[in-house]
Parts: sequence; structure tokens; C-alpha cells
Amino acid sequence: MATVLVPLANGFEEIEALTVVDVLRRGNQNVVMASIENVLEVVGSHGVEVKANALLADVVDEAYDAIVLPGGGGTERLRRCTALLHRLQRQASEKRLLCAICAAPAVLVDAGVLDREVQVTCYPTCQMELDRPWTPVPVVVDGNVITGQAPGTAMLFALVVLKTLAGEAAAKGVARRMVTDVLE
Repeated sequence: MATVLVPLANGFEEIEALTVVDVLRRGNQNVVMASIENVLEVVGSHGVEVKANALLADVVDEAYDAIVLPGGGGTERLRRCTALLHRLQRQASEKRLLCAICAAPAVLVDAGVLDREVQVTCYPTCQMELDRPWTPVPVVVDGNVITGQAPGTAMLFALVVLKTLAGEAAAKGVARRMVTDVLE
């Protein structure tokens, strides 16, 4: 079982964050939703309030097999979270999985953890912030980096993260139980 950190900031994109958490937990992965705010309650970009499992400050030094960054309006808050940026740098130096969807690949750029050659995707209007070529496809896997394009690709993105952590059979099993064929 892998341990996955999903940092949440006020304004996070609900579909991107909660789809990842749901799919990974269905795949028997240990997911820690950590608020970068000073409280556990975090409000998404569409007013959905979520109670995180922990404050980022309390769990930032733990070991994670993957860190998954949701996009949305909370991306700007993630980009300014020094503790998160340092944690992403540690994650990269340990060659562990870095995942980001929608606007959140910009957080990886800000943390300095993406080589110029790494292929990424993101929300189309965010491509200029990446300062690198991007690929306009739903999900890109390049080494230890997985990026997703938008809320509409969240299910595929989450299943690809699960596949990377737990294998194809686990991801296809979850997809089958959810009656989705996005991995086919």
C-alpha cells in the first residue's frame, strides 16, 4: 500500500482533488488530505467544504510514495506555500512520484522540480506559466511525473496515478467496479 499526500488549499478544484482521493482509496492506497491552511476545513472553488485529515505542517516531513496536487483557484495558494515547495523538492530528490492536474503543474515549476525535457500537460490557459513545451492531451506520464489536463480528465488522471502506484490490475479493477472504460 502506497502513501499519498494530497495538499488542499482554499479554492481547490473539487473534482480533481476528490476524484483522486476516492479512486486511490478504492484502490486501497493510504491517502492523506492535508490542509495548507491553519484549519482542517478547506473550501473548494465551488463552495464544497472538505475536512482534511491533517494540517500540512503536521505531516509534511512524512515519507510519501506520491504527492498529488489538485488545480483550481487554490493553485496560487499552493504556489506560495513554502513548506509544500520544499516537500516537493525532497520528493523529487528521492525520485518519488510527483503528480499535478489542471493549473497545478505550475506548482511543480515553482518548486524547481521539473527538468526542461519533462513532458507535461495542463489546463490550456495555464500553458504559458509552465515556461516549457506542453502536450494538449488528457494525461502525460514522463518518468516520475504525472500531469493531467483538466477537471474532465480527473478520472483518467486518478486511475493512471493508481496504475503507477499499484499496477494495472488494481487500476483496471477499480475502473471496472466504477463502470468506466477510461483506461481501455
